[in-house]
Amino acid sequence: MNKFPMTVAGAEKLREELEHLKKVERPRIVQAIAEAREHGDLKENAEYHAAREQQGFCEGRIQDIEGKLSHAQIIDISRIPASEKVIFGATVDIVNVETDATVTYQIVGDDEADVKSNKISVNSPIARALIGKMVGDAVVVKTPGGEVEYEIDAVKHI
Repeated sequence: MNKFPMTVAGAEKLREELEHLKKVERPRIVQAIAEAREHGDLKENAEYHAAREQQGFCEGRIQDIEGKLSHAQIIDISRIPASEKVIFGATVDIVNVETDATVTYQIVGDDEADVKSNKISVNSPIARALIGKMVGDAVVVKTPGGEVEYEIDAVKHI
């Protein structure tokens, strides 16, 4: 089975969610099912069916997280010697050649990606264009609106 790259922070966030699901959500749902059962006929008991549905979602998410963590390749960017080369986990400043607009992205695993926080998936078109390149290199990213050219301004190992 393939390993999935993940930052230390991303793995920690998944572990926290897993612990919350197991120690808080799962017992709450079990309690809700028990209370709904006390109301009698289960066929027409909406509270019971809703609680069972929540249980299914919770158990599915627990399995999903456990699977991801078991196949994760956790990469600690702070332990990798800093260089000007773009690698997984690095924070990259890029400049749009046409507009001179600068944007900063951290390249992270699929589950950690959050564009609002400037964290992009290693499998995104921008990240795929950047990986392996050096400061000063120009990269062309294919976007729905056409090709956009960027220049790599800085690479940081934060």
